[in-house]
Amino acid sequence: MKIWRRYTLLLSCLLSIFLSLANAQTILVPKVQGEKEQILYDILALSLSKSAPSITLSTLPEVLNEAQLVSEVESENVDVMWSGGDKEKDERLQAVRIPVLKGLLGHRIFLIRERDKARFATIKTFEDLLQFEAGQGRFWGDTQILKSADIPTVTTIKYKNLFPMLEGGRFDYFPRALHEPFIEAENHKHLGLIVDSNVMLVYPYAMYFYVNKSNKRLHDLLYRGFEMAIEDGSYDELFFSNSMIQDVLTKANIAQRTVFRVGNPHLHPDTPLDRAEFWLDINNLQ
Repeated sequence: MKIWRRYTLLLSCLLSIFLSLANAQTILVPKVQGEKEQILYDILALSLSKSAPSITLSTLPEVLNEAQLVSEVESENVDVMWSGGDKEKDERLQAVRIPVLKGLLGHRIFLIRERDKARFATIKTFEDLLQFEAGQGRFWGDTQILKSADIPTVTTIKYKNLFPMLEGGRFDYFPRALHEPFIEAENHKHLGLIVDSNVMLVYPYAMYFYVNKSNKRLHDLLYRGFEMAIEDGSYDELFFSNSMIQDVLTKANIAQRTVFRVGNPHLHPDTPLDRAEFWLDINNLQ
């Protein structure tokens, strides 16, 4: 009888181990490039740690561009990608509809030519801003936002082209999310580019985690875990303690800027504009 009980207990332990291993999963995500993407990876890891702590993350061995990533997620070769929301991705993939960086992508300050600093300092109204031309990627999600606001916009296909185009006078400013232009100005110092200190353009625009449309389980785990992290304060702690975020919020000097707000007629209807806790409040920064 004792032998039978021991045998039963052993079977129970083995079954428990098997079920634990069955529930464990590794998900494949894009290769992380620098601080801008490290915080996205950290937020993804935090969200899953709340709802599915047995899941581990593995990164791709090489960098893929956005179009390649969309195809790989669609083909179920990559499990999650992060990107600014747009119509094409919303049609092909499923968004976890919580702004990953509190809508930081929609808070734009400008890279300009250093010799134009005084010109940009004179901007007081939105009509003043319309006298200047912006530079954007042709297929970027927010390019249509600028055009819908009647902001003169010059486009190019390649991101790297925008810096010499700005230096060469093809357009007047390059609108960048708050966390982007300072390192870009440093990296392109030889072109005489600086960050304007006067203007900020704000519109509702978010970066999301995207998964395959058929992967409802992963979508729900990410959404639930993200909400848990927001509710218990760990998301805000991660976000506002991040050295890059702290640095850019200090350098951006938001309180001293002239802020222009424009609408985004291209927003997905499920954009959670009614969830204030999901978005950056520039009037109540920590």
